[in-house]
Amino acid sequence: MDEFPLTEFLSLIGLLVLSGFFSGSETALMTLNRYRLRHRAEQGHRGAILARRLLERPDKLIGLILLGNNFVNILASSLATVIALKLGGEGAIAIAAGLLTLVILIFAEVTPKTMAALHPERIAYPAAFVYTPLLKILQPVVWSVNIITNGLLRALGVRPEDQQGHALSQEELRTVVNEAGAMIPERSRDMLLAILDLENATVEDIMIPRNEVEGIDLADPEEDIINDLKRSNYTRLPLFDGGLDNVIGVFHARNTLNVLNDRGQVKEHLRGIARTPYYVPEGTRLYQQLINFQRAKRRVGLVVDEYGDFQGLITLADLLEEIVGEFTTDPADSYPEIYRGEEGSLLIDCAISVRELNRAMHWKLPTRGPKTLNGLIIDYLETIPQPGTSLKLDDHPLEIIQTDETAVKTVKYLGKATPFG
Repeated sequence: MDEFPLTEFLSLIGLLVLSGFFSGSETALMTLNRYRLRHRAEQGHRGAILARRLLERPDKLIGLILLGNNFVNILASSLATVIALKLGGEGAIAIAAGLLTLVILIFAEVTPKTMAALHPERIAYPAAFVYTPLLKILQPVVWSVNIITNGLLRALGVRPEDQQGHALSQEELRTVVNEAGAMIPERSRDMLLAILDLENATVEDIMIPRNEVEGIDLADPEEDIINDLKRSNYTRLPLFDGGLDNVIGVFHARNTLNVLNDRGQVKEHLRGIARTPYYVPEGTRLYQQLINFQRAKRRVGLVVDEYGDFQGLITLADLLEEIVGEFTTDPADSYPEIYRGEEGSLLIDCAISVRELNRAMHWKLPTRGPKTLNGLIIDYLETIPQPGTSLKLDDHPLEIIQTDETAVKTVKYLGKATPFG
């Protein structure tokens, strides 16, 4: 047996370290969070800036890494063969090959790649300082390799320069927000998700339906108009002339303070202060309507269908509540359609919208069909039920309490969970 080949052995260890570096840095760079990388780069982090530049052309980066990794692995195999010949002759070559495979697998592949997958930034940013000058030095070799590989890829119908971007879809962004955990406060997370939901809802989902719109009708006696103005809880009111189908405009209640004292001229004054109606098609997405309100500098819109018929009223406040939640401080005031009966049971006015009911009760009733609880019940039963009828909507037990000839008026919730005490 010859003298132990210390130089070759130390060289082999050095090559294994390099192999582990190439393997680990490849995984680290490819698993970097692209949005965090962009954020760090915009903050001026030098390693992030270099890593981002390298990842702009992943074909060049991968070519460089694989060139280095294969070179050191082949050189390590040759050194292992030399060491085996010196220590045990030709019979030791097979043993050396097996041991080298195991060592490379454990110490130069699995371990560094696992570490890189768990902590990509710790490895990727320092590695970027190595690969940036190395890519410039080996540019001719990498270019030659890429010419061949890119030609093969094009033959297979793949164009490396047309790499897909990293833009997230709406559902993917929703998943990111949901999984942010403690990184985003719960209140902020709910608001972000609500903004995403604006794309899925239309104005008819949150509008005040036509039969619930409170306004002033000029066809009424002047005394009734004055009383209605005094009792109104709204700051902006629609002005009608002969019914809901003839809207003249919308006026601000504060502008009626002087009108109330000018008997005999109330109707003329209301016509004078009324602003031209702002109409909104019923299929308009909430996000688009938010932009439309901003552009038109309006706060109230009259929702009309495809025939131009008045269907309901939507306000900027209603739209903003879809994002930030109800503005009232008392939960019971936020949902007046949900209240306690005399015996303590929970009663629900079936005119409540499905979206509000879901928000108040933390339910997940479908919102793509009927817009109110009354519509949902009738759609489910396919008839107007009699009082005392029990049913389950999405496993939520309800009992019909009050109906009339055309609609379900009130139901009792038979479950345990309640929105407020």
